[in-house]
Amino acid sequence: MAEEFTPEERAALAPYVTNLDGPVFALVNLPEVVKGALFARYSRSPKSLRRLFVDEFLGAGGLASAASRGAPDTDAGTRRAEQLYERVFVEYGDDSVAQLGGVHLACEGASNLLTKILEWGRLMSYLEQSTRYIPYDDQPQGAYRYHVPAELTGALRERYVATLDRSFDIYRVWLPQLRAFFERKFPRDPAEAEGVYRMTIRAKALDTLRGLLPAATTSNVGIYGTGQGYEQLLLRMRAHPLREVRDYADLMLVELRKVIPAFLKRVDVAERGGAWSAYLEETRRETREIARRLVEPASAAAPRTAGAVAGEAEEVTLTDFDPDGEIKVVAAALYAVTDRPDHELLAVARALTPTQRADVLRAYVGRRANRRHKPGRALERTVYRFDVLGDYGAFRDLQRHRLLTLEWQRLSPQHGWVMPEAVAEAGGADAWRAVMDGAAELHDAIAGAGRPEVASYAVSMAYRVRFYMEMNAREAMHLVELRTTPQGHPSYRRVSQAMHRLIAEQAGHAALAAAMSFADHSEVALERLEAERAAERRRAQT
Repeated sequence: MAEEFTPEERAALAPYVTNLDGPVFALVNLPEVVKGALFARYSRSPKSLRRLFVDEFLGAGGLASAASRGAPDTDAGTRRAEQLYERVFVEYGDDSVAQLGGVHLACEGASNLLTKILEWGRLMSYLEQSTRYIPYDDQPQGAYRYHVPAELTGALRERYVATLDRSFDIYRVWLPQLRAFFERKFPRDPAEAEGVYRMTIRAKALDTLRGLLPAATTSNVGIYGTGQGYEQLLLRMRAHPLREVRDYADLMLVELRKVIPAFLKRVDVAERGGAWSAYLEETRRETREIARRLVEPASAAAPRTAGAVAGEAEEVTLTDFDPDGEIKVVAAALYAVTDRPDHELLAVARALTPTQRADVLRAYVGRRANRRHKPGRALERTVYRFDVLGDYGAFRDLQRHRLLTLEWQRLSPQHGWVMPEAVAEAGGADAWRAVMDGAAELHDAIAGAGRPEVASYAVSMAYRVRFYMEMNAREAMHLVELRTTPQGHPSYRRVSQAMHRLIAEQAGHAALAAAMSFADHSEVALERLEAERAAERRRAQT
């Protein structure tokens, strides 16, 4: 039944809802705290949302404003909303209400080390400047775009600036040279538009040279998140060992409190957020200390150029998987369309032939017209854990897959570096090595001065970093299909293709790998699956 409002109430409501009568409507022209508190109150009231807003948030002043045809009162109910949050969120600890309001926040001039911290939260949204489309050869205000850490002073700071300037100088010199090289190697087809061709060549040159840029290179990040997401992010940042991260947390808190102050009351309260950040700092310190006592470090004698040698170390290793994972996914796929309990369906799936299980998965996955057509949650029934040793540039791209579980080790020159073949082919190998050597020497000098965390700023993105990615088959499908597209960067394409191959071959989940039909490496799974079917047909004939 349609809600009945007086003419005055309808006039008062009109600026704040997209319609006055339908069962579906959106809230507009309201502060985040009011929208969040209104929904929090909604869950504990028999009233409709519009009636609740008029009765408990808008008040007589808002009605009078509407009656006189004044401008919408955008502060309507703000004090009421903040009082409700004070009681429900801060006093009662009902954290879920902090999910009901959000903010778009621009974070500019952040180092690439900081961007990885900003992009940690699973339930937030991010967009970051891309080194594929943004050249770093300019010098706004007379300086290249990189962060100089406040922890460095004196001669070490001067050496840091000089070394990074040389890296950017080489990048700046080689950018036009590499563009010219690609133009010679890939001449424009007469049918291709000149503008499209130029953009493609430029992107290829930028992609190839990004390994010269240090981790200190700055970027701009756009974030959208809820109050709860921002609170968790700020608590972690305030406990971080890098000064840049802690300082940025303070800047973010100031700006967020201008928009959603009630959501962030606990962050810097000593017995609340302060204790939480102290806990995070303590656990990191204690874990590092016990690791120092119990785990023998890797040899420091390995040559710094080891990573430049193809095949010197496995880039992707499948360290954990369930041999019965495919069987479990089949049982999960059958669950919602039958009336059998989970354990019985597992027995049914185990008794099926490989071809029958593949048939179930094909029906479940369906005829996907593109990679955005995603199958259901049955694919979440099995998990893969990959240990990856890839260049930092590829890590930056893969780290954005936040719904999986990912952790990384500190960036250092320890694992060597990679160099794109095009750089050597264009005659830039010596310049590349000079940047890598300078970065490693600067890193060692900073680490030797007792600042190992700060030393990571100096490390070029061509150096390799170790990280693990643990994901279910559904997330693996998304990652593999997205990151193996031909237009992707070769480094992360190679990592994703290796993951797909390991799922098919080492885990033996050929049917699941075949379901990733938009992967650029899907022929591996398809060939294996076809071989299994052929073997089964031969067994049936005999």
